[in-house]
Amino acid sequence: MKKPIPDLVPFLLQPDHLQNDVVRLLPLQEGDFEELYDVASDPLVWEQHPNPLRYQRAVFETYFEGALQSGGAFLVRDVKTNAAVGSSRFYDYNAAESSVLIGYTFIGRSFWGKGFNKHLKHLMLDYAFQYVDKVYFHIGAFNIRSQKAIEKIGAKKVAEIEIDYYGEERKLNYIYLIPKD
Repeated sequence: MKKPIPDLVPFLLQPDHLQNDVVRLLPLQEGDFEELYDVASDPLVWEQHPNPLRYQRAVFETYFEGALQSGGAFLVRDVKTNAAVGSSRFYDYNAAESSVLIGYTFIGRSFWGKGFNKHLKHLMLDYAFQYVDKVYFHIGAFNIRSQKAIEKIGAKKVAEIEIDYYGEERKLNYIYLIPKD
């Protein structure tokens, strides 16, 4: 007699808690706005992003609203200090293709060059690869800093696409891929 196959645990865009030695990801909540805006209000954080005006409160409010509505956004915290580092999210999960996207990531300047982005991406990739075979990233066409960072962790550019950002104009993005293998 065959044993029944256990129900597979579904991929959750926003698990309750992801953590490694450097970063902790918590589901983004409405109450996180002021703390996250404090990180986001630095114009240099956004200078290469598709919308370089996200440091402005009204523009960031639209970004934040889209993040909440996505159902996959996280507040990223420093494990050692509990300080807000920035935000990232999972989106566009595709069960048929066994893929998901990671993006909309930003990190405060005080955390640049200290491995936070690398640890954040590895944490998200480790979680995603429990469920999918491919992880894609949309990176702004002029965001050289993010392109170089994603290439350092093994992503390859596979296409170009115009993306409609929530409440913003369409922007040219490069699509990067990291396969499970």
